[in-house]
Amino acid sequence: MFGLGTPELIVILTIAFLLFGGKKLPEIGSGLGKAIRSFKDGLDTVEDTTGMEGIAKKLPGVREVTAVQDKIDKAKDIGKLLTK
Repeated sequence: MFGLGTPELIVILTIAFLLFGGKKLPEIGSGLGKAIRSFKDGLDTVEDTTGMEGIAKKLPGVREVTAVQDKIDKAKDIGKLLTK
């Protein structure tokens, strides 16, 4: 996870219990779980809408790199034809 072992988690939970009390911890956990779920659902929606190709094409330099790769592939094809 984040390099947290059992002792670290026990210390964190103890501090949270002392700060918020036993009645607030379930509410905080529930709210945190709902926030994480909402964030993941939002990411899924964005990925479904644009797709990874759509995001990659918008990155700086991707079009240029793709064009160079196409030229290299064409040069390889021409080289193969000439050596036959």
